[in-house]
Amino acid sequence: MDIASGKESIEVSRLGTKRSHQRAVVEALFVTVLWASSWVIIKFGLEDIRPLTFAGLRYTVAAVILVGAIVWKKEHREFTKNQDRSWWLTMALYGVVFVAVTQAAQFVGLDLLPAITVSMLLNLTPIIVLTLGILTLREVPTRLQSLLVFLVVIGAMIYFYPIDLDFTEIIGLSVVLIGVLFNALSSILGRAINRQRASPPLVVTGVSMAIGASILMVTGVVFEGLIILTPIAMVYVLWLSVVNTAFAFIIWNKAMQVLRAVDISVINSTMLPQIVVLSIVFLGEMPDLIDWAGLIILALSVAGIQVLQARRTMVAQTTDVQ
Repeated sequence: MDIASGKESIEVSRLGTKRSHQRAVVEALFVTVLWASSWVIIKFGLEDIRPLTFAGLRYTVAAVILVGAIVWKKEHREFTKNQDRSWWLTMALYGVVFVAVTQAAQFVGLDLLPAITVSMLLNLTPIIVLTLGILTLREVPTRLQSLLVFLVVIGAMIYFYPIDLDFTEIIGLSVVLIGVLFNALSSILGRAINRQRASPPLVVTGVSMAIGASILMVTGVVFEGLIILTPIAMVYVLWLSVVNTAFAFIIWNKAMQVLRAVDISVINSTMLPQIVVLSIVFLGEMPDLIDWAGLIILALSVAGIQVLQARRTMVAQTTDVQ
C-alpha cells in the first residue's frame, strides 16, 4: 500500500514538473513575441521621436515601474539599502553597458537601417561572447562551434552581397556593431552578476536600468533637445515601457526559474525569424532570395552556437557541483 502510494506521488510530481516546464516555455516564447514586436513599434515611433530620447523615455518609465516594485517589497528594499559601494559600482557599470550604450546603439541603428538588418547584426552577439571567452577564459571552441562561426560569417557576407552602402548605412552599420560589442559585454557582465545569485533579478534590473536610463535621457536632451510627445508617440513609449519591458521582464524571470540554459538558447533563437516576419508584414521590408539565404544560414548557425555553449555551461556547472 505504501509503495503504491509512493509511486503515485512520484508520478504526480513528474506530471507537475512537466506542466511547469511547458508553462514556462509558453511564457518565455510569449515574451520573445513582445520583444520582437518592439522592433516594429520602435520603427513607427522613430517617425515622431528622435532615437536617444525615445530610448531614454522607454527605459526611464520602465525603470520607474521596476524601482517602484523594489520599494514596495520590503526584502528587496532592505537588500538594496544594505549594499556597499562595490555593488553600486557594478550596477552602474551594467546600466551603462546594457542600457545606456547597447540600447542607444539599437535605437540609432533602427533609425538608420532596416529592422531586419539591425536584428541580423545583433544576432552576432554570441560570436563576440565566444571570442571573448577564448581570450579571457581560455575556453577553446569545439570543431563544430568553429564550423558554425564560419557559417555565420558566410551568412552575413551573403546577406550584404553585393556590398554597396551609402554614407548613412555605413554610419548605421558602425553604430550597430558597437552595440553588438557592448551587448556581448553586457551578457558576460550579467552572467557574472547572476552567477553569484546574491542579488534578486528584479533589483539588478531595476537599479541598473534606472542608472542607464538616466544617462540616456540626459544624452537625448543634450543632443536632440526637448520634445513634445504626440498622442501616438506617448502610446508607443508607454506600451514599450510597461508591456514590452517591465511586464515582459517579470514574466521572463518567472520562466527562467524553471527553464534550462539550453531551453533559453533555443527560445532566444526564435527572435530573428519573428522580427523578419513582423518586418515584412508591418514595415514592408521584403528580403530578396540572396538575403533569405544569408539570414537562414546565419540564424541556424547562431542558434547552434547558443545551444552548444549552453550545454557546455551546464556540463561545467554539473562537474563543479560534483
